[in-house]
Formats: sequence, C-alpha cells, structure tokens
Amino acid sequence: MTTVLSLEPLDLAALLCSRVCHDVISPVGAIVNGLEVLEEDKDEGMREFAMDLIRKSAKSASARLQFCRLAFGAAGSAGASIDTGDAEKVARGLFGDERTTLIWDGPRVFMAKNKVKLLLNLCLIASVCIPRGGVMNVKIEGEGDGVRLSVAVKGPNLKLASHVASLLDGVSESGAVDAHGIQPYFTGLVARDCGMAVEVSATTEEVQLKAEPKKADASASA
Repeated sequence: MTTVLSLEPLDLAALLCSRVCHDVISPVGAIVNGLEVLEEDKDEGMREFAMDLIRKSAKSASARLQFCRLAFGAAGSAGASIDTGDAEKVARGLFGDERTTLIWDGPRVFMAKNKVKLLLNLCLIASVCIPRGGVMNVKIEGEGDGVRLSVAVKGPNLKLASHVASLLDGVSESGAVDAHGIQPYFTGLVARDCGMAVEVSATTEEVQLKAEPKKADASASA
C-alpha cells in the first residue's frame, strides 16, 4: 500500500538541508584532515600527500556547492530563467571526472528556472545509479512549453533504487521520506510545478529518466 506524501514546508527544508550537508561534509572533512597533517607531520612526502588531498577536496566541495546552488537554491527571483550553459558547467564540475563521461546534447539557451532545476535533479538521481562511474547522456529537446528533458546512464553495477519511481510520483510505501529519499521526492515536486511528468525506465544496461509536458486530460475537457 502506498501513501501520498505531504510534507510541511519546514520538514521539506530540513530534509533538503540534511541532504546538501551530507554531500558536502565528506570533502570538507578531508580538507580538515589534510590541514591537521600539515600542522603535525614534518615528513615531506606526507605533506605533499596532504596538500594534494586538500586541493582535490576543495575542488570537490566547490563543485558540489555550485551544483546544489542551482539544483536546490532559488537562483534568482520567481519566474527567472537560467542559462543552460551554466547548468552544463556545474554538471560537468560534479559528474565529469575520470570515472564518468558526461555527454551534454542540447542548445545553450535561457530556460525556465525550475526546468533547469528539474534537469539537474534528474542528473543527480541518475548519477546514483552508476556508483562506479560510466556514461551519462543528457539531452534537451524542443523549446519553451514543449521542452523535453532526458538523462540516461550506463555503467558497471548499474542499479536504480526501488523507491525512486514512487517518490518521484509523490508517494511512499512506508508512508514517510527521509534525507536519503528527499531528493527524488523534491524532483517530483519541481516537475509538477513545471507541468511536466517524469517517466523512469530501467534495464540491465541502461537507466533512463525522461521529463515531458503533461498530456491534457481528455475527460476533464470533455
């Protein structure tokens, strides 16, 4: 049995903050560890290792924060548009590493803020499906109210968590959502606000998430 979720605004904000903190705390903690090594260890090899750790972790923390700012933040006033080039840049900063190849197929245009947020959140869901890296293919087709978004991933250990599709629809088998599930739930909220429906498909070779404009209800117009 599934339950339609309806979170209080404060609960939604708290869970999203927990999710963002979870993403950032690991590289920040690594920076702290590196600084401690620099303070306490005089061995040149260890100091060089610490500096390398600090550089990589600082870059990772910056990439995650820049991504979260667009994916979760306001990023401008209500009704604002965002350059899809900026979205591509933060996506490459977070996902485009030595393990993952990011293919971004779409024009550089100004797109409605929440549609850009939706696309980035679809990327985030897809990235979790390839824990050991792989290929992420992002596609933007059409324009204006008819824009269609899709993210497909392939890679080893490919797996889509069973709760993702239901949380995207705003329902839960447990009747609740935690900090681990809040991101797909939030993605569904953003999609509905855009008047779009998200479809998820998964095989042993590929996971694909598509967002398209909702079709008009024929019975409602009859």
